[in-house]
Amino acid sequence: MRETSTVRTGEELDEVRLTEYLRAELRIPVEELVIRQFPAGSSNLTYSVTADGREFVLRRPPFGNRVKTAHDMSREYKALSKLSPVYHRAPKPLLFCEDESVMGCHFYLMERKQGLILRGEVPEKLKESEDLRRDVCRSFVRNLADLHSIDHASIGLEDFGKPDGYVQRQVVGWSQRYFNAKTDEWDELEKAIFWMNNNVPEDDGAALIHNDYKFDNLILDPEDVTEIVGVLDWEMATVGSPLMDLGTTLGYWMSPAEGDEMLSMPFNPRLLMETVSRREIAEMYSEFSGRDTSNIAFYYVFGTIKIAVIAQQIYFRYKKGFTADRRFERFDRFVEKLGKIASRAIREGGI
Repeated sequence: MRETSTVRTGEELDEVRLTEYLRAELRIPVEELVIRQFPAGSSNLTYSVTADGREFVLRRPPFGNRVKTAHDMSREYKALSKLSPVYHRAPKPLLFCEDESVMGCHFYLMERKQGLILRGEVPEKLKESEDLRRDVCRSFVRNLADLHSIDHASIGLEDFGKPDGYVQRQVVGWSQRYFNAKTDEWDELEKAIFWMNNNVPEDDGAALIHNDYKFDNLILDPEDVTEIVGVLDWEMATVGSPLMDLGTTLGYWMSPAEGDEMLSMPFNPRLLMETVSRREIAEMYSEFSGRDTSNIAFYYVFGTIKIAVIAQQIYFRYKKGFTADRRFERFDRFVEKLGKIASRAIREGGI
C-alpha cells in the first residue's frame, strides 16, 4: 500500500485556505482536516487529504516550478475525467482548482484507491512462486496493451496529443531538456543522445499512452496480485507512439547486468526484474498488442535516456535549491549510470 508520512519541510500546504476551499466546493463542514504526504514521488507532489473522515488525494506541481506546461494540472485532470469512466484503473478526479490564491498554483482532488504497490520488497507469496511472478508480469504488460487499445477519440481525447511526428518531437524535446538542465559532463549519455537523434524511426501509430508506466505507479489487489486495481501518475499521458511508451517501461526494467545499485533502487520490484527479462517483457507486449517490436532497441535506448533526463532535471532542481528533498542529493549518479546503460545497448544492438 502506498504509505503516507508527515509533510516534508518546504512542501507544506496552507491548511486554513485549503479548508475554506474544500468547505465551499465539497459542501461539507470540514471541521477537521488532516494532511499527509505520499513521499515516494519525485515530480508532481501528492498528498493525502482527510476531511471529516473522508480521504482524498491532492496533486499539485512541485515547489519552484516555473514552467506551467511541464506540470499542467488541468491537462492531467482532463485526461482522468475522460478516461476513468471507461478505464476503471484510472482514479476518478473530483474537482480542479485554478484559483492560485488557495495555494499558489493549480491543483486537483481525486479519489483514493487502496491496494498494494510493489516497491523493493515483495509479498512472500511472490518470493515462493516463480509462476506467480511471471503471471504478475504478464498482467503488467497486458494492462499496458489494453491501455493502448482504448479508442481515445471516442472518449473525447482526440485532441489530447499530436501523434504526427511524435517520435521525432520526443527525441528532440528530451535532448533539449537534458542540455537545459545540464550540471555535469556525462560523455556516454551525450553520445547516446547524439545516436538517438540520428536514428529516429517512423511513427508507429497513435494510442493513448501513460508515458511513465512502471510497477510503482500500479496498485494491485493484495488478495490477487495479478489484478491491477489502479494506475497512478498520469502527468505525462498523451496521444502518441505506443512503442515509445513501451520503451520507457523497458528503460525502468533493470537486469543483473546493470549492477546491484540500479536493481536495488527503492521503487524497483527487483525480484520480478530478476525473474523476467526485458526481452520477455517486449515479447509479451507484442503478443498482447499484435504490434511489431523488431526495432525495440531504439525505443529502449530512448526510454533509458528519457529516464536519465528526468533524473537530471530533478537533480538540477535540488542543486539550484528549488527542493530540499535529500533523496535527490545523489541523483547525478543515476544519470551517469543510465548513460552507460544506453551506450551499452547501442553497442550491443539489443535490449
